[in-house]
Amino acid sequence: MYLITIFGNLLIILAVSSDPHLHTPMYFFLSNLSFVDICFTSTTIPKMLKNIWAQSKVITYEGCIIQMQFFALFIGLDVFLLTVMAYDRFVAICHPLHYTVIMSPQICGLMVLVSWIIIVSIFYCTGLGVYLSLAGTRSSHSSATASVMYTVVTPMLNPFIYSLRNKDLKKGLQKFFGK
Repeated sequence: MYLITIFGNLLIILAVSSDPHLHTPMYFFLSNLSFVDICFTSTTIPKMLKNIWAQSKVITYEGCIIQMQFFALFIGLDVFLLTVMAYDRFVAICHPLHYTVIMSPQICGLMVLVSWIIIVSIFYCTGLGVYLSLAGTRSSHSSATASVMYTVVTPMLNPFIYSLRNKDLKKGLQKFFGK
């Protein structure tokens, strides 16, 4: 599942970056979401796989702090990028004649930058406190199931959800692979 997540999201990034027809706000945000999903899953899954392989659940305090801060950063970015993508679709549907003015390349870049800044300021510090305060109140089985769902399944499905029926992205992938 981890490899499917990495490969699927990398394909989206490569298709969008290699095809000039995909240099639009929607695909710009989609490739950023793919990058964040790769980072998000790479924050936790390698350690999880190591723990499964070694049959050990040990992590240092410093390792836990670092992992949780990156986890909070990337999950927050996921949320904000999905919000920005929803706004992009709202503008495209409700204001099609003003779309190119409202969603200029500068505005798109600014929206992604603001997403990063907001997440760093909000989630970076508070995510750890929330996680530590809730850690003792959940069962270990339900926690493991929930963590697999949002750390593995969702980022793995995003490339399929956003590209499976997308003809432009399929053409971009074909161009990338030279077909």
